[in-house]
Amino acid sequence: MIGESECMETDSVQRAAEDLFSVQNAIAFTGAGISVESGIPDFRSATGLWSRYSPDEYGTIDAFRADPIKVWKMLGEMMALVIQAQPNPAHVGLADLEKMGKLQTVITQNVDGLHQAAGSQNVIEYHGSSATLSCIACGHGISAEEVSMDNLPPKCPECGSVLKPNVVFFGEPIPFDAHSRAMEAARTCDLVLVIGTSAMVYPAVDIPVTAKASGAKIIEMNLEPTPLTNRVSDYIICGRSGEVLPRLVENLKHLMNRD
Repeated sequence: MIGESECMETDSVQRAAEDLFSVQNAIAFTGAGISVESGIPDFRSATGLWSRYSPDEYGTIDAFRADPIKVWKMLGEMMALVIQAQPNPAHVGLADLEKMGKLQTVITQNVDGLHQAAGSQNVIEYHGSSATLSCIACGHGISAEEVSMDNLPPKCPECGSVLKPNVVFFGEPIPFDAHSRAMEAARTCDLVLVIGTSAMVYPAVDIPVTAKASGAKIIEMNLEPTPLTNRVSDYIICGRSGEVLPRLVENLKHLMNRD
């Protein structure tokens, strides 16, 4: 049972619109929850991949190096879901906020490319991207569109070794450019929309924490409270992001047109 102090009613979308209207440098920090409505289950959900594939056996870079054929069994399912997924109203809402000049950057933990597909231009892919793959032997890169998911594991056209999607496995470092850009955005923003994340994955969770320490307002949009709630976040709006964000966009438009 979610208490009133933990989770505000969705009528607080108007408050979020007013907060967003009043700032100059807002960013969004998104997690798996924003893509659930696009048909990509959260890895940790009851229907997610981790319910059938142990993260220790399939999600670490050591596991991939030891048995890439085994790990590609899980990756094939993930890639198939991503390939057929389409942006939902939450992705479109963030793209609209950027076009309106009210959102500067999207930092996403997702690897599905749906923010870009929805029209967002300034996206930092903190955990990499499934749109490209690289050879584990020679480093040759290739677009995922050039790879057939019917014949796994995919092989490098240059040397014949196994290809790996350019996503961050457990045990791999966050790409330097993505981390430095994300932390700079966190340090310099004045508001963060935290959307669809469990806030349990490090070091990604340091992004809203850093922003808060630098004086930013933190607004959560999640189905339920997270470790950020009542500690880092100023308030939380509980609801589906595909419903909340379009309302936020419309409320913000009214405020901007009023002036």
